Amino acid sequence: MKVGIVGFPRSGKTTIFNALTEQEAQVGSFAEPGAVHLGTIKVPDARVDELARRFRPRKVTYAEIVFVDFPAPLGSSSSSALDPTTIAQMRDVDALVQVVRGFVDPLTAEPPAPVRDLEAFKSELVLNDLMIVERRLERLKKEKGKERERALLERLKQTLDAEQALRRMEWTAEEATALAGFGFLSRKPFMAVWNVGEEHAREPLPPEMQAWLEQEGVPGLVLAGQIEMEIAKLPEQDRPAFLADLGLASSARERFIRMAYELLDLISFLTAGEDEVRAWTIRRGTTAVKAAGKIHSDIERGFIRAEVVAFEDFVHYGSEAKAREAGKLRLEGKDYVVRDGDMIHFRFNV
Repeated sequence: MKVGIVGFPRSGKTTIFNALTEQEAQVGSFAEPGAVHLGTIKVPDARVDELARRFRPRKVTYAEIVFVDFPAPLGSSSSSALDPTTIAQMRDVDALVQVVRGFVDPLTAEPPAPVRDLEAFKSELVLNDLMIVERRLERLKKEKGKERERALLERLKQTLDAEQALRRMEWTAEEATALAGFGFLSRKPFMAVWNVGEEHAREPLPPEMQAWLEQEGVPGLVLAGQIEMEIAKLPEQDRPAFLADLGLASSARERFIRMAYELLDLISFLTAGEDEVRAWTIRRGTTAVKAAGKIHSDIERGFIRAEVVAFEDFVHYGSEAKAREAGKLRLEGKDYVVRDGDMIHFRFNV
């Protein structure tokens, strides 16, 4: 999973990036103009820890999230347009996270204006998508036999002309496939981070921001980026005490991961053995044969059956053999919908 972190100048997005990834990318005036920062984190999973304890494998692999910290728009205005290079890079991520300034602008002394910033960024995404749709419609005037595509793009244009994000639309599976190659930005899953000072870490989102997010169907999260970045630099055993002083039960990373998994509707299935214990991230609703392809295309192509046992049942009975005796390990076909925490062994032949 690749998540893009975006935001206007001085919103503190690179500070949030550092808090989430435990990196030390330069922030503010020290940052290199136009620099893109990359960071990968492992998704904590107690189930993987337990299986590693039981199997003692040679390798343990957690699910991962890749964060991409995109450069802020050039210029001092908080409503500056995104540059073409950044827009092109943003098309490659699975979700977008806008960091919204929740403190007085250190350069202009301007107070926070969350709805303005959210609306301005949404407008940028919508405008860029509209340009793509209009260019494609213009080309289709010269092509025959593309009536269905033309009708679909006209629907998109109506939504974009109304200044609405494409994520608000409902799609059939066929339509989603047809549109996948366009890389529409306003169609990507989106969430907002309200970046506040330490003294506001326990406060809820501002009412006007909460109302905007609910109207748009977008989740929001409060993070005190500066102090959480500093906590992320501490030895792991020292962090809980500092978080407790802030009145927080978990770190910025943990809270963000939970929201990101909910936003993208992600789950994990597990594979375990002496060679490796591993968590595999898939979207909820994925079938067994498609989950097999997550491991290797040969397993998907030669899929026969999936041996499945729920993690809780495996732990309760102590082994796959005892789970099988209790009727908890079962054989499933290619159309079985994988559940969160399923331990799976795929039978295949190629």
